[in-house]
Amino acid sequence: MKKIIHNDWQDVLQGEFEQAYYAKLHEFLKHEYATQNIHPDMYHIFQAFEWTPFSKVKVVILGQDPYHGQNQAHGLSFSVQPGVQVPPSLQNIYKELQSDLGIAPVQHGYLKSGQTKECYF
Repeated sequence: MKKIIHNDWQDVLQGEFEQAYYAKLHEFLKHEYATQNIHPDMYHIFQAFEWTPFSKVKVVILGQDPYHGQNQAHGLSFSVQPGVQVPPSLQNIYKELQSDLGIAPVQHGYLKSGQTKECYF
């Protein structure tokens, strides 16, 4: 099977990629991407895995509802592309970081730098 992720996540998830349900899911998504407007772009589905190796992950933050707007979803929960307005859910995270830890909020919603520092979105 084609290598999907180019770091140690591939080894962690390889057993899932070989399951029958994954093959069905893959075919379903190919059809959906060909016929619907889907976010994130199909090449960004595993983006978060590419940016943070499994061996470095210390914290996982999951999002409940994926972003659905153009240029918003790009493979990281809560993150938006540079230049896109910070969504309310991420503003709330920034408020909690400031309140609980004294971390000043940044003025953007692009979380790749946080993703690469042991926090997995």
